[in-house]
Amino acid sequence: MLTCIAGGRVVDPTTARDAIGDVWLQDERVVEPPADGRADRRIDAHGHVVMAGAIEVHSHIAGGNVILSRLLLPELQVDEGGPLPGVTGSAGAIGEAYARMGYTTAIEPALAPTNALATHLELADIPFLDRGALSVLGNDDQLLALLRNRESSEAVRDLVALTLATSRGLGVKVVNAGGAVAFKEGAIRFGLDDEVPAYGLTSRHILQALLDAVEELGVPHPLHVHCSNLGLPGADETLIQTLAAAEGRRIHFAHAQFYAYAEAEPGAVSSGFRSAAERFAAAVAENPNATMDVGQVVFGQTCTLSLDVIRQFGGRKAASPRKWALVAGDAEGGGLVPFRYRRAGATSALQFAIGLELMLLSPDPERILLTTDHPNGGPFTAYPRILHLLMDREERDRELATLPRAVAERSSVGRLEREYTLSEVAAMTRSGPARLLGLDDRGHLRPGARADVAVYRDLPDRTAMFSAAAHVLKGGRTIVENGEVVDWQAGRTLSLSLGADPGMKRRADAYLETRFGTGLSGFAVPEAAFPGREVFSEVACRS
Repeated sequence: MLTCIAGGRVVDPTTARDAIGDVWLQDERVVEPPADGRADRRIDAHGHVVMAGAIEVHSHIAGGNVILSRLLLPELQVDEGGPLPGVTGSAGAIGEAYARMGYTTAIEPALAPTNALATHLELADIPFLDRGALSVLGNDDQLLALLRNRESSEAVRDLVALTLATSRGLGVKVVNAGGAVAFKEGAIRFGLDDEVPAYGLTSRHILQALLDAVEELGVPHPLHVHCSNLGLPGADETLIQTLAAAEGRRIHFAHAQFYAYAEAEPGAVSSGFRSAAERFAAAVAENPNATMDVGQVVFGQTCTLSLDVIRQFGGRKAASPRKWALVAGDAEGGGLVPFRYRRAGATSALQFAIGLELMLLSPDPERILLTTDHPNGGPFTAYPRILHLLMDREERDRELATLPRAVAERSSVGRLEREYTLSEVAAMTRSGPARLLGLDDRGHLRPGARADVAVYRDLPDRTAMFSAAAHVLKGGRTIVENGEVVDWQAGRTLSLSLGADPGMKRRADAYLETRFGTGLSGFAVPEAAFPGREVFSEVACRS
């Protein structure tokens, strides 16, 4: 079917396009306009803004910790307004909420290889979205043993490739490299140059080995890094040191807001931290190999969940409500701590301000991306309000005026005049995420792109505008009209097309058989687990 989305303000930063015009779709792809201008279907977009479907780069939407959060906090699944997909909602509610906002792709950033099949089964239940997941490495015995025994970089590369292939990951994530192992030996803080007990390795050593492996394999997405010392005053030093350790290799920092905490000035009246957003923005400007997603804090109730077992253990005393869960598994630990960000609290208010500050200071909206580290900083359903604050300084000033004095004293956000343009919004939520993930077929509206398109009413109230898209098309089919889902559609899970070395297969199979009583077949994600469904779509590596 040939579809014309006619007369809208088309915004596509990849072609510097921001003008009234048409977008043509042929079945599942964007195409050039036909010579005769005839369409089988015409969508009137006059008075509307037309963008590619939005792409989420870091959102915890499936996996063991997400399931545990529903069990730990059943009272947060509903409120007077209905489901709360941003906290503990179902797979269906998550898909619908994203679709209504114009999102068509989302990435789960914590795919534990030992739990890969269960995670993929849950991802496959999320409707409307294409999705992918990042395989977590950096605390598993097999990798650390290779490094301890000084095996070749080729062996490490082959293990990373095998892990990606068997777990069907779209990239590699490392969470506080070595920290989960150190926690089991009693560590409650673990830095970049601290040594992992029993392995004789530092976190820096593990990180650099993974950086090399990702580069050698040509994985499109750079190594996705959750640094150590998250949430602590002085965590800015950890992130900057980690950036230096990359030595020019591509690196992506997850939820950077939670590290943008410089220690308070000497002699400060009260203890705590001050914003390091200016330092981070300058670091991104000076290091073209680096990207970040923000991890914006949102006021209200949420549940923090992470594989960073040290951080979750440290945060358990602040649980609200007063319950928490902690898991220390074979390879990756993790935990859940419910938390309420309070508008009247100086710490929460400063966290909120720092996230906005990072985006407003961003030297390139394609390299500092909008996330809430869902649900750690708050629900992804807050994105429309965050965009409103970025685009409208008067609205932002009204919001900041309600916050404690610490915001003005310890951050520059109140002095920033910048207002995001629609093109910058599209770069931060469309083209930037697509480029980061290596998804060349989306995030733009050039011919050949997937026909994933969001059409919004061009409203001064940007919260209302981005909360309920007028039309959302997925693969050329309309799935949302006037903010409501009108047609159910299953998405696909994106994974890398990556071969595995036969020798490493044999080694890993023997290792797993000895350790768990089952070999590789017990951990792989076979298509046979999804009978009668087309679930996976492969993405090529760039080697």
